[in-house]
Amino acid sequence: MNPDPSSGSTLGSALWFLSEVAFKWIPGTVMTVAGTGVPTAAGEPVSPLATPITTAVSAPQVVQYLQLASAPGTYDKFFQQWSTFVAFSLLVTLCLSALVIYCSIRVFQIRQTERRRFYQARHSVIAQDIPKTQLRWNRILDQIGSDSEQSWRLAILEADIMLNELLDVMGYKGETMADKMRTIDRASFNSIDLAWEAHKIRNKIAHDGSAHQLTLREARRVVTLYEKVLKDARYIE
Repeated sequence: MNPDPSSGSTLGSALWFLSEVAFKWIPGTVMTVAGTGVPTAAGEPVSPLATPITTAVSAPQVVQYLQLASAPGTYDKFFQQWSTFVAFSLLVTLCLSALVIYCSIRVFQIRQTERRRFYQARHSVIAQDIPKTQLRWNRILDQIGSDSEQSWRLAILEADIMLNELLDVMGYKGETMADKMRTIDRASFNSIDLAWEAHKIRNKIAHDGSAHQLTLREARRVVTLYEKVLKDARYIE
């Protein structure tokens, strides 16, 4: 019987080539483990214990082995359905390859999501609140740019609140804002004098009320002091 089940067609030749590659080494390992030996050129199996496999097993030898080891009629049936078997195997391989590619893409997407979450987790609450802080500061600038003295006062009070929040974030403790600033090391907080000056004016505005006359020039100067302190601490941009 012709050992080449795909002769006479281009597709058959391609399938036979694939079978040559697929059965280059695997059959030899299988026959060694199974104890059936390697077929010789005459078709007689040799004991693997006597002649270990040292060379590659060719496709014709595999066919001869199947002829010897198969039950009557099994090899003929296998011979007739070989092309179908290879086509089905290729289809299964393509499906499995597509599944592997899909799983790889999904794993990559999950890893990307995890990296984004880890990146967000590494950032402190301060960093996440900077945009909100900047919006608050922009509102202060709008108030200081108005023509209302009441708006100027509110701008200074709000700026002082932001300074107090900054001290809390930096870990300074105290019952009042003045207590917190007294614990500050000047070497680590270069703008502490500006903070003291701005806070003293804020206290006059808060305690004296309308009795403390506030001009636009003075209000802008005080807000500028707060701005320098907050920018030095990178609390606002």
